[in-house]
Amino acid sequence: MILWIRARRAFPVLVPGLLVFLAVITVGRQENVLLPGLINSGRNHVQLVHFAPLIVTSTLAHCLAQRLAEAELTTVRRIRLLDVGLVTVTTALAVSASCLVAGITHTDLVYEAGRNTLFLVGLMLIAGGLHPQAATLSPVAWVFAAMFAGYRDYDRPWIWAVTLHPAHIVVTACFCLLVFTAGLVVGGRSPRSS
Repeated sequence: MILWIRARRAFPVLVPGLLVFLAVITVGRQENVLLPGLINSGRNHVQLVHFAPLIVTSTLAHCLAQRLAEAELTTVRRIRLLDVGLVTVTTALAVSASCLVAGITHTDLVYEAGRNTLFLVGLMLIAGGLHPQAATLSPVAWVFAAMFAGYRDYDRPWIWAVTLHPAHIVVTACFCLLVFTAGLVVGGRSPRSS
């Protein structure tokens, strides 16, 4: 177990990543930028907290990519189960932090950061199960596609751009939880995390 924690670099990578995530959602919760739209002729209103889940997905993808393949193939412990536990605990900490900050600051936008973390971690695990190199790229590609092509009009996202939906839409939250669960199933069976 200690070898697995050291090999995955859980503490030196995930702890600072979660602290940076917490700092971004706390300090940058009101910050926004205007980006050009690729579909509409106007500008897209983008919040800084929409980028915060990429910190969690990137650190998780890095930790899951750190393997000792030969040692893990001959081990008695269930490494895939440990990886699923690592992902679940890290995501739960990120979602809890966003709910705590949103509750303290009364900012609904920070709830979106937690919901989007669920979705993007699930997407990362599904993509990583298909191809290991896609684990880091898929959440980043999704966020930028949603930023540049996810709005019909100013502040009206398309249905596929779930990371831009307001926090009060329950169907989006359920969909994000479903994608996260599917990611855990795929990530737990993936030979990438053997």
